[in-house]
Amino acid sequence: MSDARAATENETLHTLSVQPPQAGMRLDKWLAETLPELSRSRLKSLIETGNVTTERGPATEPSRKVQGGECYAVVIPPPVAAEPAPQPIALTVVYEDDDLIVIDKPAGMVIHPAAGNTDCTLVNALLHHCTGSLSGIGGVRRPGIVHRLDKDTSGLIVAAKTDAAHRGLAEQFAHHSITRAYRAVCWGVPMPRHGEVFGNIGRSPSDRKKMAVVKTGGKEALTRYRVLRAFGTVAALLECRLATGRTHQIRVHLASIGHPLIGDPVYGRSRGASQTKGLSAELRSALLGFPRQALHAFLLGFTHPITHQILTFESHTPHDFNHLTHSLEGL
Repeated sequence: MSDARAATENETLHTLSVQPPQAGMRLDKWLAETLPELSRSRLKSLIETGNVTTERGPATEPSRKVQGGECYAVVIPPPVAAEPAPQPIALTVVYEDDDLIVIDKPAGMVIHPAAGNTDCTLVNALLHHCTGSLSGIGGVRRPGIVHRLDKDTSGLIVAAKTDAAHRGLAEQFAHHSITRAYRAVCWGVPMPRHGEVFGNIGRSPSDRKKMAVVKTGGKEALTRYRVLRAFGTVAALLECRLATGRTHQIRVHLASIGHPLIGDPVYGRSRGASQTKGLSAELRSALLGFPRQALHAFLLGFTHPITHQILTFESHTPHDFNHLTHSLEGL
């Protein structure tokens, strides 16, 4: 393959041959089967940037049909440094191996740098914690974030450390085969006490900064809930399980049935004033002053994308959440 791009000292070279049964496959699909440790998006990028070549030169079209007996050289550049800066932020690590890491995230921590939160995020912390063990997600030396928790939601989150783990976890989330369960404290007591909330979630037509259950468009969403304990008629402790994973899903779904989360600054403001009438000043202050949505991701289960071991993790509810439920126990 004299015209194939040569690999430099820090690059990895794969020389691959198309077997007769594979003839006619798309180049990107064939490479995905042949190099399963790389994601489809990473392979597409390698193709389009000239890092996949034949003896006749670069093969830059992902849709190109491969022919039996063809040889391809795939040059994989070393991962580039991630743009967010590593920061020495303390993390509660629940589990870690060469492929992934599970963190118990505190309330108040943003997952990824963005406008208004450019540092001190989970990604900044993971870049520091995982120094030397990130093999590169999509060609960038960064953790692979496959799901998110809102800034003020506490609990378990998993991140990938390799491209193969990232792809495997992303597929499980896409197929809704991940187990995720939350503890929540809502205003009022849902009836029935065990049920489902189904409704497409999309941008609110009246406020583009909020999500809402929408009549047209949006994405299908299903939340299953059960009341674990009712605190009179004022509030309830719930267990919520996600069949899908949409932005603000539990918060939006519970608000849509008239039971928003205590402390939710976006979806729960209006309900609190009416629910606390007649309560003691101390309890009223504790409920109305709760500083975040009362939501904790306590259970996370998935199949390890590399070893195929079934992993399940549980997290204890944090102090502020427990203090909230204890303050309600006398009702």
